[in-house]
Amino acid sequence: MRKTTLVAAGAALVLTLTACSGNSTTGTAAPAGEQAGGSSSGLASPFTDAFQLASASKQGTEKSKSAKFTMEGAAAGQSLSATGAMAFDGANTKFSMTSTAAGQTTEMRMVDKVMYLKLPADQQKQMGTDKAWAKISADGTDPISQAMGSALSQSAEQSDPSKILEQVSKAGRIISSDQTELNGEQVNHYKVELDVAKAIDQFTGQVPAAARDQINEKLKGKDLKIPAELWLNKDNLPVQVTMDQGPMMQALGAPAGDAKFTMKYSDWGTQVDVEAPPADQVVDLGELMKKAGR
Repeated sequence: MRKTTLVAAGAALVLTLTACSGNSTTGTAAPAGEQAGGSSSGLASPFTDAFQLASASKQGTEKSKSAKFTMEGAAAGQSLSATGAMAFDGANTKFSMTSTAAGQTTEMRMVDKVMYLKLPADQQKQMGTDKAWAKISADGTDPISQAMGSALSQSAEQSDPSKILEQVSKAGRIISSDQTELNGEQVNHYKVELDVAKAIDQFTGQVPAAARDQINEKLKGKDLKIPAELWLNKDNLPVQVTMDQGPMMQALGAPAGDAKFTMKYSDWGTQVDVEAPPADQVVDLGELMKKAGR
């Protein structure tokens, strides 16, 4: 296994988690048979104010605290996907997830601010280790941890859908809303627009500090709008959130192409048990790379 394999997996994770949204709408939406406001669906009328929308939904996610999720998206011409379960608790967020990016499938766990990546047997052999898991710590001092640890930790927090709801409340406006059916469930559907200039710190918070100033400088003075969509159930819990970060990525000099993600949530309030792998089965990724001369 080359260094780029695990680095790519970690980078894919950052993209997956910071997305917590996307815009390749993979749900099947159709007009609902009954509208809210006295309907049997239990849906309240859609909000007209972005702050009220975000506040109501955030209350629901903070109460439920956990969910199962799937993600699909694309960035720089590469498709990304993931499935897993997550307990949302800010910096103490934990999850288990299997992701696929650039043809590589990786099993991951986040526990106590430490990311664990599972090493397939052939990769263990190539790296000269008998350990099944490699770890990246948010506070690690090795180059790999310093480059990715902070971003992974911040991105784990961003995976909490309440974070995008904060973006909506601070920088968003509702373009349109309707009541519809998504995968058999009655939902309120919102199209929103996020003004990057009003929440630039939130959009760049997962970027390593060394590069953040350069990114902020590139975005300074640019009128960038990020389109997003939200589907909320009768309890104001997100069941699907999408975002297209293409305009921002292109402003940063990335090649034209997709930067779209769709995050789907289900089983809100489900029990999420994630434990760190046995200590004798874990090797520090930075040390592993150092011994391998990479």
